Amino acid sequence: MKRLSFVLAIIAVLTSCLPVFGNDVERREEGNLVIETIPDIPPRIIERMVQYINTRGASMQGWDVAGKGIFVSTRFGETNQVHYVGMPGGTRRQLTFFNEPVGGLAVCPAPGRNAFLFTKDVGGGEQYQIFYFDVKTGDYGMLSDGESRNGGQVWSKAGDRFVYYSNLRNGRDWDLYLTPIDSPEDTKPILAEGGVWFPLEWSPDDTKLLVGRYVSVSESYGYVLYLGTGELEEINPSKEKIAYGGSIWSKDGTGIYYSSDEESEFKRLRYYDIESKKSKVITKNIDWDVGELVLDKQGDRLAFTTNEDGFTKLYILDTATMEYEEVPGLPAGIAGGMEFNPNGRRLALTMMTPRTTSDVYVLDLDGYLFERWTYSEIGGLDSDAFAVPRLIHYETFDTVGGKPRMIPAIYYRPVKGEPPYPVLIDMHGGPEGQALPSFSSLTQYAVNELGVAMLEPNVRGSTGYGKTYTTLDNGYKREDSVKDIGALLDWIEKQPELDTSKVGLIGGSYGGYMVYAVMEHFNDSLKCGIDIVGIGNFVTFLENTKEYRRDLRRVEYGDERDPKMREFLTRISPTTNAYKITKPMYIIQGLNDPRVPASEAEQMLDAIRENGGTAWYLLAKDEGHGFRKKKNRDYMYYSAILFLEEHLLE
Repeated sequence: MKRLSFVLAIIAVLTSCLPVFGNDVERREEGNLVIETIPDIPPRIIERMVQYINTRGASMQGWDVAGKGIFVSTRFGETNQVHYVGMPGGTRRQLTFFNEPVGGLAVCPAPGRNAFLFTKDVGGGEQYQIFYFDVKTGDYGMLSDGESRNGGQVWSKAGDRFVYYSNLRNGRDWDLYLTPIDSPEDTKPILAEGGVWFPLEWSPDDTKLLVGRYVSVSESYGYVLYLGTGELEEINPSKEKIAYGGSIWSKDGTGIYYSSDEESEFKRLRYYDIESKKSKVITKNIDWDVGELVLDKQGDRLAFTTNEDGFTKLYILDTATMEYEEVPGLPAGIAGGMEFNPNGRRLALTMMTPRTTSDVYVLDLDGYLFERWTYSEIGGLDSDAFAVPRLIHYETFDTVGGKPRMIPAIYYRPVKGEPPYPVLIDMHGGPEGQALPSFSSLTQYAVNELGVAMLEPNVRGSTGYGKTYTTLDNGYKREDSVKDIGALLDWIEKQPELDTSKVGLIGGSYGGYMVYAVMEHFNDSLKCGIDIVGIGNFVTFLENTKEYRRDLRRVEYGDERDPKMREFLTRISPTTNAYKITKPMYIIQGLNDPRVPASEAEQMLDAIRENGGTAWYLLAKDEGHGFRKKKNRDYMYYSAILFLEEHLLE
């Protein structure tokens, strides 16, 4: 999953100028923040929130080559950096010290070479560069060109070279490049087919590469790339459009374990024999998506996760018998970032629950016992007092097989105060994403301190509920997902413990578009909305988004070059319908956002104000698609709570 995460985060262009502000709007700058019409934050909010925002998490990034310690990503200052932990509960020794977050860690497997690769961008622009870090000396250097977007780096088994993707050639296509680590000047392209390509894994003998090609959330392909000849051989060729998940080589290199939704609604674990070109299903009895796959170095055991109604389950497969069993004792939450240690006896992974932030645990495979390696702080708060959500399902407007279609949602009920409770609906991004039972400082504060009930729906278009469900909002069906929120408002009206006179919205990225759209369609039923880096106009978004992701987004939203589709996208765009919003809005944006340009926020801000609406605005000049620096994120949280106090609760 770590190696595939960049595919799910395909991004766009950044803008180079600040929005133009009217002279009659109160505006001030604090550091890198541009603040409009937002009142001063009361000290009482800062004092109460300080514990909630001073939480941190740790995520697994890799075992060291000897298998004695682990590299983790965590934050002790403004941004996430790489740390080393040598034993369970041991001190987190910081290795990198940058102003920008560090990610994409790939530990070199070569014996005696204590080093790793990492990626880093500038100001949230997501033009990632690849760096080499020597753990012993602390020296590091950039190996990529410094201008293009690069990532997905995968070491050879010998650890003498690595492969990665880059759009260096034309700024649009993702080509594959190979770099010898001792002579990076000899970097050369090894695949330039056009489109979005990414490396997955080297074969056991380092003569071949497993690579993928991404077209959309419902269409992707797998190939074997023969390094000696440059030949590409498609894995599991089919006339059916298939969505692939994880893919890894078998120990002897004669087959491939992979997950896909072929002949199924869900991604099932399968095994493909290269010689016979036949595939067989392993997880026939699991009707949920198989997610992450990882094989131990000995090739004896394969660990895989499933996403079962948003909750992670962990399984261990015996590769000799192809039998698997669920690992008991995994907390109800989400888990991932798995990696076996070199001797194959332990499995490290990151776990998170709604009550606990992310931390790294190591599973002893002999007794299925979990041992905690990192202890991340939760601001000194009693996490046992945090709200635990429950999963609900509500009826929407259409039917399936003659029965009402049911929409899943995560429901946080306040643990303090008396009903009826105000409600905040939190909409995830993507749209090919999923609301998951994870930890959020803002959610827990809203529920515990403000007494607000939180609802996180997985409307149509979300992943995790089958490939048909994921495509139900494509193209001309875009506003069907908005209708799903209308049905949720109907459900809220039927709940005596919820206050239908105090319902607000919050959402980021595509979830930000949903905030706008729901505010426009159901304005009279809502009190306010908070948009974070959301789409304001589909046509300008598609025209201005980065060239290498434009066609990918057209598959989801529609092709704006087609006159009929352009008319439809214009008609449903929030900027066209902003006059329908009469309730207060808070718009939050990063200036360097490469996915949804800052001009999208500017358009909506202008449209709302021109129609006499109320809008707060926050722009961070050193952020992109979301706030990654603690100082900026803290202010965003403070101001969001103030906005909810003034416009949802009052």
